[in-house]
Amino acid sequence: MMSWATLSVFVPTFLFVSLTPGMCMTLAMVLGMTQGVKRTLWMMIGELIGVGIVAAAAGAGVAALMLRHPELFIAFKWVGGAYLAYLGIMMWRSRGRMAIPAELNAGPAAGRLQLAIQGLVTAVANPKGWAFFMVLLPPFLDSGRPLAPQLTLLIAVILIIEFASMLVYATGGKTLRNALGKSGNVRLLNRIAGTLMIGVGGWLALG
Repeated sequence: MMSWATLSVFVPTFLFVSLTPGMCMTLAMVLGMTQGVKRTLWMMIGELIGVGIVAAAAGAGVAALMLRHPELFIAFKWVGGAYLAYLGIMMWRSRGRMAIPAELNAGPAAGRLQLAIQGLVTAVANPKGWAFFMVLLPPFLDSGRPLAPQLTLLIAVILIIEFASMLVYATGGKTLRNALGKSGNVRLLNRIAGTLMIGVGGWLALG
């Protein structure tokens, strides 16, 4: 297994990185704003699956191969980025299931599968995520011990911290929704959310 000394360094390191605003945290805030924290959990499930896949692949050395062939990312990240930008435009125009209806508690919500896929695509299609885990994980792995138990423990810690961080951002989005919704600024709220979503799409495609 892994020593407590190693974990005592890894946990604050990844906590700091996870809480730093990024694509997944911005997405959590946007969905917390437009869908509420409870429905945002479905996006988080997809994102955590994606992060787990990337971290496991990085720890196993697969990421080195992926990063040597960046064309494998290009189509995926452009399609994912375009889709998120499209959702952002629809939000900005107060249209579609991702937008907040004029009546805050009315209107159809985004589908669970749609939310989960958003999270999965955002996590897996981000080359910076692959590169980050390639750099972060190896220093905490002891070559003299079995790899699988160490990697399993680190990924479990990563997913717990990532989930807690996204929950913080989603709750912040819901708080903003409540504050602006009370003053009747639903259109402004949709435009803020749409602009952020377009930014996440652009970040994913061009990053």
